[in-house]
Amino acid sequence: MAVLETIRVKLGILITVLIAVALLSFIIDPTTLQSVSSSMSSKYDVGEIDGKSISYNDFQADVEKFSTINEIMTGSSVKNEQQQIQIRNTAWQSLIDKYLFIKNAEAAGIHVGEEEMVKLLSGEIDSPVFTQNPAFFDENGNFSKDQVINFRNYVDSDQTGRLKIYWDYVVEAAKTQQYYSKYMSLFTNGNITNPLMLTEKIAENNNTFNLEFVMVPYGYAVDSTIVVSDKEIKKYYDAHKKSYRQKASRDIEYVVYEVVPSAEDINAANQSLIDVYDTFSETDNMKSFLMSNSDRQYDEKWYKAGELKSFNADVNAFVDANTAGAVSNVISKDDSFYAVKIMETAMIPDSAYVRHILLQGENEYKADSLLSVLASKKVAFGSLAEQYSADTNTSAPERGDIGWMTQTYMIPGMESVLTAKAGVPYVLKTQYGTHIVEVTKATKPVLKKKVAILEKTAVPSKETVNTYYSQANTLATKAAGKYENFKKAVEEEGVYAHPVSKMLEGTDRLGSIENAKEVSRWAFENKVGKVSNIITVNNNFFIVAAVTGIHKEGYTPVEEVAPSIKNILYREKLSVKKADEVAAKIQGMDDLQQIADALETTVSTKEDVAFSSLTSQGLDPKFIGAASVAEDGKVCGPVAGNIGVYVYKVTGRDTGAFFTEENAKTRETQMTQYASQMVVPVMMDDADVKDNRARFF
Repeated sequence: MAVLETIRVKLGILITVLIAVALLSFIIDPTTLQSVSSSMSSKYDVGEIDGKSISYNDFQADVEKFSTINEIMTGSSVKNEQQQIQIRNTAWQSLIDKYLFIKNAEAAGIHVGEEEMVKLLSGEIDSPVFTQNPAFFDENGNFSKDQVINFRNYVDSDQTGRLKIYWDYVVEAAKTQQYYSKYMSLFTNGNITNPLMLTEKIAENNNTFNLEFVMVPYGYAVDSTIVVSDKEIKKYYDAHKKSYRQKASRDIEYVVYEVVPSAEDINAANQSLIDVYDTFSETDNMKSFLMSNSDRQYDEKWYKAGELKSFNADVNAFVDANTAGAVSNVISKDDSFYAVKIMETAMIPDSAYVRHILLQGENEYKADSLLSVLASKKVAFGSLAEQYSADTNTSAPERGDIGWMTQTYMIPGMESVLTAKAGVPYVLKTQYGTHIVEVTKATKPVLKKKVAILEKTAVPSKETVNTYYSQANTLATKAAGKYENFKKAVEEEGVYAHPVSKMLEGTDRLGSIENAKEVSRWAFENKVGKVSNIITVNNNFFIVAAVTGIHKEGYTPVEEVAPSIKNILYREKLSVKKADEVAAKIQGMDDLQQIADALETTVSTKEDVAFSSLTSQGLDPKFIGAASVAEDGKVCGPVAGNIGVYVYKVTGRDTGAFFTEENAKTRETQMTQYASQMVVPVMMDDADVKDNRARFF
C-alpha cells in the first residue's frame, strides 16, 4: 500500500497533465494543434540571422513588397523564374542589412541621423541611390534635384499608393547605402600603406634574378617505406579542422528519362503549320489568329535590320530583304517550324523624351477640354496643370517629365509615344489614368518593321510521353524503394545511373536539367538506401533517384577526409626523404654540373625571375621563395618544393623600373576592394547565418 501511495503522489501531476492534453486534443481541432506546433518549430523558418529567426510569413511579406517595387520599376507584373529568384535574393539581403550589417556598423560607432537623411533627400549629400536612378533624370539624362522633389510631391497625390511604396524603398535604400559608404570608408582608410612600405613594395617588385638549378622530381611511384599512421591523420585533422567545415548534403544516384518528340511528333508539327499557312497569309486579324494557332503570340515590337538574327538567322534574312505584306516559305530549325509575315514598315526613333499631365478619377473626363486649351496656345504645356488648379480651385494633377522612353523602357499603354509627332500633345489612357502626353524630342528615325511569326514546335504526343513514363516506371517498380534492387534494375534495363556527390539542399540543377529542386527536396527527406518513385521535372524528365550518402552540417568526419589528409602527409614525408637523399649524394660538392651528374639530371637556367609573380613563371613557388633570398654565386639547397627537390645558384640580380608607384597603389586598391567585398560574408559567417530558403522556394 505504501508503494502505491508513493506512485500516486509522484505521478499524480503527470497523470493530470496527460488527461488535460487528451481533453484538449478532443476539444480543439487537430489541424489547429498542428498549425500551432508548426509555427513554433524552427523547421518552418526561412532562416536565422544573428540569432533572429526569420519566419516564412515575414519573409514572404518582404518578397511581395519587393515584387511590387519591381513592377513599378519595370512597368510589368510578369516575372520569370530568374526574376523571382532575384527578388527573393533582394528581400534576403535587406534582412541581412537590417539585422546584421547595420547592427554591426552602429556597434562600430557609425550612425545615420535624421539631419543627415534630410541632406540626402534634398541632394545636399549625393547618394548613388538617387544620382544613378533614371526616375530622377532630367530631359538630358542627367540627375536633377528638382526631379527628386517633383517625385516626392507626386507621392501624396497618387491614389494607388504605389509611388509611396517606391519612395519608401528609395529612402530606406539611401539610408542603408550611407551605412555601407561610411563603414567601407572606415574599413578601407584603416588599411594604410606608409611611404616606407610603398618604397619596399616597389623595390621588391622591380628586383629580378637569374638562376642555374638542378631538379630531382618526386615521380609518381609510391614509396612503400613511407607510412602515415591514423594518429598522424587525426592530429592533422584537429589542427586544420576549420578547413573541413561542411554544409548538409546528400549523395545520390539517379536515372533520367528525357521525353523528346518522336519523328511522328515532328512531322505532325510541320503539317499543323502547313494546314493554317494560307489563312496566316491572308488574315486581317493577325493578333487573334496567332493567339489561336501559334506557339508565338503577336508582338507589337518594331525590329531594326539584323535584330532578329539572335532569334533565327533565316527569319532575320527574310525580314531584312522584304517589305510590308511579304510572307515567307516554311522555315525549319531543329523541332520548330516558322512562317513570317511583314506587317508594317516605318521610320521609327529608338527613343522619345516624354512629359505628361496625369488625370485620375473624376478628373479624367476633363482631358479633352485641357487639350483644347493647349491647342488654342493660350497656356503652355508646362503651366497647364497650375492653370487648371487655379481655375478649378483644386490641387494640381501630377505632371512633369517622364523622361526617355524606349521599347524596353516603356510604361504599359504608352507605346504610341514612339510614333507620335514631336510637339503635338494628345490624350492617352493607361492603367494609371488618363494622360495628356507630349513628345518633346526623339532620336533620329530608322527603318523598322513589325513582324508576325507563325510558330509550331514539335511536342511529344501522349503516346510518346507514355512510352518514356513506362520505361521509368519499370525501373522504379523493379527497385521497389531499395538501393540493392535499384542497382540490379539499372544493369538489367541497360541505363546509366548518374552519381552526384554532396548535393546541397535546394540544388535545382542536375547536369543540364534545370528546375530539379524536387529531387534534392526528396533526397533530404529520405534515408540512405531509399529509392524514389518517379519524380517529374519540367514535364519532360522522368527521374528515379536513390540516396547513397548523408552528410550532416558541421565538420566532415575524419574518416571521410582521411584519404586526402593521408596524401598530404605522404607528400610532406616524401619531400623530406627525397631532400635528405639528395643532400647525401651531393655532400661536399659545390659545382652544379658535378651535382647534376651525381643526381643523373641536367643543369637548367631561368632568367628574370621575380618573387612578385610566384605562379606565372612555370617554377615551383617554394623554390622561388628560397632563391629570392639566397646569397649570390653560392650553391644552395637542397630545397623541397611541391614537385621535386632543387639545388640552385643565383647567378645575377637586376633592378628595373617597370613596377611603378602607380602600379603599387593600384594593386593596393585592388586588394582593399577585395577585402571590403568580404566584409559582409565574414559577418555572416561569424553570426552563423542560416539560409533555409531552399526548403520553401
